[in-house]
Amino acid sequence: MKKFFPVYLRVPLIFFIVFALMEYFIDSGDRPAFIRYPMVSVFLFVFLFILIAIEITMSAVNRVMYQLMTPEEKAKLAYENSLSLQESTWYKELMQKLTKTQPIENEGDLLMDHDYDGIKELDNNLPPWWVYLFYGGIIFGVIYFARYEVFGGDDQEAELKTEMAQAKIDVEEYLKTAPDLMDEKSVVLLTDATDLAAGKEIFTTNCAACHRADAGGQIGPNLTDDHWILGGGIKNVFHTITNGGRDGKGMVSWKTNGLKPKEIQKVASYILSLQGSNPKEPKAPEGEVWVDESAPKDATASTKNESTEVKK
Repeated sequence: MKKFFPVYLRVPLIFFIVFALMEYFIDSGDRPAFIRYPMVSVFLFVFLFILIAIEITMSAVNRVMYQLMTPEEKAKLAYENSLSLQESTWYKELMQKLTKTQPIENEGDLLMDHDYDGIKELDNNLPPWWVYLFYGGIIFGVIYFARYEVFGGDDQEAELKTEMAQAKIDVEEYLKTAPDLMDEKSVVLLTDATDLAAGKEIFTTNCAACHRADAGGQIGPNLTDDHWILGGGIKNVFHTITNGGRDGKGMVSWKTNGLKPKEIQKVASYILSLQGSNPKEPKAPEGEVWVDESAPKDATASTKNESTEVKK
C-alpha cells in the first residue's frame, strides 16, 4: 500500500473510509452523523489525530533507519525508490512545515545539558501539527461549551424527545391512510362498485351461512332493515365485524379469523348497501331503529320529507 499510495493520499483515504462506514451504519436521518451526534465528530477528530501521529512517527523511524544503513544499502534503496512512485516536492515542503524537523546532522546543536545515565535530551520544539491540533481542540471545546451550556442547544436527550414527538405525528398520519391499520374511528363507507363486489364475495364466503346470501337473516339477524342490535352505520358495523357480537353469543370476531381491516371495510360497506333491499321472507327485526346522529339535521329532515311525499 505504501508503494502505490503516498502518505498524503493514504491518510485522507483511510480517514474517509472510516467516515463513510460510520455514516452507513449510524442512522442519523436527514443530517450527517457527525452533525447529529457530536461524539461522532470527537471520534473522527481523535482518529485523524492518531492517524497523522502514526504516519509522522513512521516517517521519523524510517529516517532514523536510513541513517543507520550502510552505503550499499542506501544505494540499493535509492535504486528501488527510483522505480516506484516518488513523493512530490510540495508534499515534502508541507511535511517540513508541519513537523519543523531538524536534520540528524544538527543533533549536536539540540542536545541539552541534562544527562541521565547516558541518556540525553533534545531541545526540540513541539511540532506545528501538534500545536495546531491542540489549539483546534481548545476552539472546539469553547464552541461546544457555548453551544450546549450557554445557548441551550439540544443535547441527545432533547433530540430524542423531539424525534419521538415527530415520530408520533408521523404514525398518526400514517394510520389515517394505512388500510391494514384501519379502525372504527378512521373507517369510511365505500361506494365504488369494485369495492362492493369484493365485499359481496367476502360476505358470501364468510357471512351467508348465518345471515343468508341475501342478508335476510337466519341464525344471525336481518341486515337489510333499519333495526340494529349493536348500532348501524359504517363505524358500528366495522366494529361489530372486527370484534364480534355480544359476549357469549352472536358473531365471532373476524379480526382473529383471518379478515384484514380493508376486507372488513369492504364487507361492511356491502352490508350497508343492502339496506332496504327487501329480501324474500326476511327474519323479524331485532334490536332498535338506528339513526345516524352525525348526519346533518337538514339532510335527515329532507330525507323524511321525501319519504312522506313518496308514501302520499
